[in-house]
Amino acid sequence: MGSLKLLDLKSIPCPLNVVKVKLALEKLSINEKLIITLDKGEPEEMIQKTVKEMGYILQQIEEDENSMKIVIFNEN
Repeated sequence: MGSLKLLDLKSIPCPLNVVKVKLALEKLSINEKLIITLDKGEPEEMIQKTVKEMGYILQQIEEDENSMKIVIFNEN
C-alpha cells in the first residue's frame, strides 16, 4: 500500500489551485494517494477536469456545504 499526501486548497482561487495540484501530482510516486480539500463550484470543476486529463483516477470521499475532499490515485 502506498503513502498518503494531503493538500488543503480551500479559499485558493483558480487557476492557482490547479497549478498547486499539478505540482503535487508531479511529485506523487506510484501507488501514492493525494487527498485534496477544495471549495465547491469552479475550483471543484477545474480540479476534476485537470486531474482526469492528466490520466489520474479520482474519487470524492467527503462533502459539506462549501467544500469537498477528493482522493487522487497514481496507479501508473
